Amino acid sequence: MKFSYKLSDAIHILAYLEINQNDADLSSRMIASSIEANPSVVRNLMRDLKAGGMINTRQGSARPSLAKDPAKISLLEVYQALDMNQNLLHVDPKTNPNCLVGANIQATLDEAYRRVEEAAFQEMAQVTIQDIVDGIVKRSNNVKK
Repeated sequence: MKFSYKLSDAIHILAYLEINQNDADLSSRMIASSIEANPSVVRNLMRDLKAGGMINTRQGSARPSLAKDPAKISLLEVYQALDMNQNLLHVDPKTNPNCLVGANIQATLDEAYRRVEEAAFQEMAQVTIQDIVDGIVKRSNNVKK
């Protein structure tokens, strides 16, 4: 099973931009070194974040910035801005229709997963990039002691 790290990496980018906003080099190469990803991955995510109204960028300038207060950017907003399948949970589409479980599991799980996703999305709407930044700074300060 392959996992997508797009959401995690997009949140990483936003937190990085907020924490390092006064640094001289905010290039996709520098951000990619923090994520340990290819700069093209960072550029693609930044394109989605820009389209979602969360960052400002200018071609030819390595000075991206948050487009709004990090306390006003929810994890749900980040999730919705990304070009990815918008379902958190996925039902196996290949089950045996001649089996009692196989014939009924998809619809049953669809209903259960919908409820779980609704709860997750409600919680994601409450967590902001500022919460993430605060957590990073707090953990950083604890490590330094």
